Amino acid sequence: MASWATRRKFLYASVSILLLILLVAVPFFLYYYKAPTCFDGIENGSELGIDCGGACVRLCQSAFLPPRIEWGGAKFEKQSEGLYNVASYIVNPNINGGAMNVPYKMMLYDASGLLITERFGTLTLYPRRNTLAFQTAVKVDKRIPAKATFEFTSPPVWYKSSDRLGGINILDKNYVDEINTSSLQVLLENKNLQPYQNLLVSVILYDVNSNAIGFSQTRVDSIDGKNGRQVAPYTWSFARDGKVAKIEVLPIIAPVLER
Repeated sequence: MASWATRRKFLYASVSILLLILLVAVPFFLYYYKAPTCFDGIENGSELGIDCGGACVRLCQSAFLPPRIEWGGAKFEKQSEGLYNVASYIVNPNINGGAMNVPYKMMLYDASGLLITERFGTLTLYPRRNTLAFQTAVKVDKRIPAKATFEFTSPPVWYKSSDRLGGINILDKNYVDEINTSSLQVLLENKNLQPYQNLLVSVILYDVNSNAIGFSQTRVDSIDGKNGRQVAPYTWSFARDGKVAKIEVLPIIAPVLER
């Protein structure tokens, strides 16, 4: 059986080792340890992938559906000699997923399949909403476009978000054809208590066969809350001779990221 002196030496040694751990090892650990974050490039914490899922606002690839490009790619409409508007109709099937500043390009080709020009831009994919990728006054000089295409130049980065545009009502769509011009005024109403800021409002004009025959886009700075109203105006330098049978309005704002 160990003597009291031996036990005391053992106790002192144990205390010394414990103090060494506390004074050296713990600060060392705290200095070099980095808590899991959603931006460290490592799958850790509650993440379901690298910096996605779980507590992260970014969604993993398996958690969303890809956006759908309608109209066979893109459509174009002549505005004046050598100038065209080009648009693509994009469907976001994700109820709780949005993406911002998604890069894309549109291309115009002639009847021989030769590239005339291309335009680059970005767009917002709002949760459960459709949107319009729109380019105005695309120059083609004296060449005549026969086909337009659309493609994303980088895949969307999806974030958890929800549709907050339920308070927007479309009260009126007043389209007027005149001799050499046409115009549209869309009356928007905000049923929410809080105002809407910086809305991008796209419109598509359809004929009786539901073919898109025109489109445009404008920005509304704000719509006050508590039944505030605002007009989104559009003008074209030509008439469509009574061909417009239906008008679709697509309001979009920047998605609010959620945890």
